Amino acid sequence: MSLPDHYSTLELTPTASQREIKQAYRRLVKQFHPDTNNQSNHSHEKMLRLNFAYEILGDPAQRQAYDQQRLVIGSRSFGFAVNIPTENYHQARQKDQDFALWLRNVYEPVSKIIRNIIRPLQEQIDQLAADPFDDVLLEEFQGYLGKSATLLSAARSRLQTCPNPARAGAIALNLYYCLNQIDDGLEDLYTFTLNFDDSYLHTGQELFRIATGLFREANAAVKTSTPL
Repeated sequence: MSLPDHYSTLELTPTASQREIKQAYRRLVKQFHPDTNNQSNHSHEKMLRLNFAYEILGDPAQRQAYDQQRLVIGSRSFGFAVNIPTENYHQARQKDQDFALWLRNVYEPVSKIIRNIIRPLQEQIDQLAADPFDDVLLEEFQGYLGKSATLLSAARSRLQTCPNPARAGAIALNLYYCLNQIDDGLEDLYTFTLNFDDSYLHTGQELFRIATGLFREANAAVKTSTPL
């Protein structure tokens, strides 16, 4: 499993202060904003990465969770484990049961919701593309967005009200980031239906693409966290 290097995106080191993070974000936004940068495609993608990085690092709580996950992944990459007290058989078995219960009660239903939001998007866009100004097609697309927002709320509620066991940390973190990207994507897609500015449509699609990648990371983390 890998995590995006948000510090590198903001051209910072992990020891940067919150003030330095904010300053770096503002500086880079001015540099890569599409309105001031001729390389529109590159700058658009860069802006998405900058916003995603700042969303995580700009929030002390999210930054702490991100840093902890970097530590865990880094320790695995170098072939050693974070210090964990020796467990007896019953403790280990209880953790296995807690993990399996969390997968069944949280991961599986949240994953189903994510798929039900992401998978229909392209078909919905293709249908709307036939005539974006058709009231019926537009209403159907907005209906999909409204239904997705309701599903998103349910997924977030389940993820937040059922704390994950330590073994599921990487899975929960990627699901959390995934839902954030879906939320932002839905907002941009809805804005598109109000002003028909294609930039909102493209941004919404890109945010869903990022969400899909994070969802894959969560699925990969399940495989590496589940005992053979």
